[in-house]
Amino acid sequence: MKGWWGKVLRINLSENKVSVQKIEAETLVKFIGGRGLAAKILWDELKPGIDPLSPENKLIIAAGPLTGVVGPSTGKLVVAAKSPLTNGYGDGNIGTNASVQLRKAGYDAIVVEGASKKPVYIYIEDDKVDIISAEGLWGRDTFETERLLKEVHGKDVGVLLIGPAGENLVRYATIISQEGRSGGRPGIGAVMGSKKLKAIVIRGTKEIPVADKNEVVKVASEAYREIKNAPAYNFWMRQGTMATIEWSNTNSVLPTFNFREGVFDFYRLIDGYSMEAMKVTQRGCPNCNMICGNVVIDYEKELSELDYENVAMLGSNIGLGHLGKVATLNKLADKYGIDTISLGNVLAFATEASEKKLIDEKIEWGDFKKYKELVEDIAFRRGLGDLLAEGTKRISEKIKGDSWKWAMNVKGLEISAYDCHAAPAMALAYATSPIGAHHKDAWVIAWEVKVGRTTYTKEKVEKVIELQRIRGGIFETLVACRLPWIELGLKLEYYMRLFKAATGIDMTLNDYYKVADRVYALIRAFWVREYGEKWSREMDYPPARWFEEPLTKGPLKGAHLDREKYDTMLSWYYEIRGWDERGIPRKSTLEELGLSDVARELEKYVELSK
Repeated sequence: MKGWWGKVLRINLSENKVSVQKIEAETLVKFIGGRGLAAKILWDELKPGIDPLSPENKLIIAAGPLTGVVGPSTGKLVVAAKSPLTNGYGDGNIGTNASVQLRKAGYDAIVVEGASKKPVYIYIEDDKVDIISAEGLWGRDTFETERLLKEVHGKDVGVLLIGPAGENLVRYATIISQEGRSGGRPGIGAVMGSKKLKAIVIRGTKEIPVADKNEVVKVASEAYREIKNAPAYNFWMRQGTMATIEWSNTNSVLPTFNFREGVFDFYRLIDGYSMEAMKVTQRGCPNCNMICGNVVIDYEKELSELDYENVAMLGSNIGLGHLGKVATLNKLADKYGIDTISLGNVLAFATEASEKKLIDEKIEWGDFKKYKELVEDIAFRRGLGDLLAEGTKRISEKIKGDSWKWAMNVKGLEISAYDCHAAPAMALAYATSPIGAHHKDAWVIAWEVKVGRTTYTKEKVEKVIELQRIRGGIFETLVACRLPWIELGLKLEYYMRLFKAATGIDMTLNDYYKVADRVYALIRAFWVREYGEKWSREMDYPPARWFEEPLTKGPLKGAHLDREKYDTMLSWYYEIRGWDERGIPRKSTLEELGLSDVARELEKYVELSK
């Protein structure tokens, strides 16, 4: 089989055993790779109800048929597990040399099972796999640890690792690579920590098998030229995603003071132009010619890699209008291995809780010194940090009051950096994301701003699903970065041609859509199996704040979501997806998608509609 190796590397840390398992060709064609393969493994192998931080959980590192193959931004892989933050399916993608090295080592995925009694790291060199003591690395930050590992194994290895946050089971700890690349928002780093797994180090020397090498090179070369010739290329190379700060403020979607507002008075002090003035270099993922990692000198004279999400969440959302200080908080999050999006939410939530006297600690908006202390306390679970390490949903359940209304999460995963008081389609995208609130599956906000903010139409629902099929389906299974397509208009046709050149399989856009629908239905089934009869459509609602507390400033002052109209949109969403009014895939839908076995299993936990 071309395009895939058809192999999964299994490592059992409880038994200190390593094995290689074949993947059936039918499974690869049905689920492609990346998220699809990860979801399939987790559905098949996890017992519902397990503790995500127990040895029974499984850590999945999954590539796709385009991972590592020459082509636009193909240096990505997916990390997945049952989430300790949401108790549902959790994943994230990460751009790293480890992606390329995994494929060159001869594997499509790694499954880490069980848990070690003492800290270890895994070293993979092609067919040779060693489990090595990491006791000398435990407690060290991600930057220092990666440098030490590369001193031992060489600068060309790929490294995936955790920092103190993952070790201390912070529920939104991530996996880090290359001093600033981060993936696995729903606490995948904590899953690594629960297994006492500090790092995975990979070196591969094999040639990735493709059906038509010459065609791969031809298509990739054309695509790279298209990217460089795009009208927006030069400005992208200057600011990358940081240009979104100005755009978001202009359109009143910049999260400010825990998503109370959509505009920030000091946005100019943290925008793309401020970043340009501070920028010293850029970093990117393998095989990328439109690199987005803008590196600045932070407030403490250290390097920090910035993008829109971390600046908005650690800037305007906590009232901090100083890019150097924002960069310092971001750098600390990367060093400790903390998701910056959830971190910005948690700090804002704690500030509001302090303001409303629901906690004793005094925290004021924009207090850099206090926030810096709290980031460290969260990473090491000290004092208030121990509670804040649990995420906004669990914190609100503990401090009570009406705090659940402004705990800005969906299903337990904190919302990323777009306010939706006046963006019903984006609110729906957050609410129906397969991992909890995240923008990566359907960044519909830019389109929604163009077509109108106040309407609740079926067209908007159809657009959310279209984007989920492309962004969360095609790109997350191939696995490749979405930015060339989103930001510079690279046609989807290039990815289809690359897929055919790599695998020899010719698929239409509708074929890809069916794969995406299959993966979304499988992930939804995973969630429903975990929650059983407790599952309801309320799980697909955004936070109450957006419904009940209108914006008080900016061009959209007075705007808020309409609950009844949102509910109508949600029903349309279910109808188009072939799910019932509870948001559960119908039996007929699962059968049509080739998931009859999933339907039979799911019927043990809930009654399925026909």
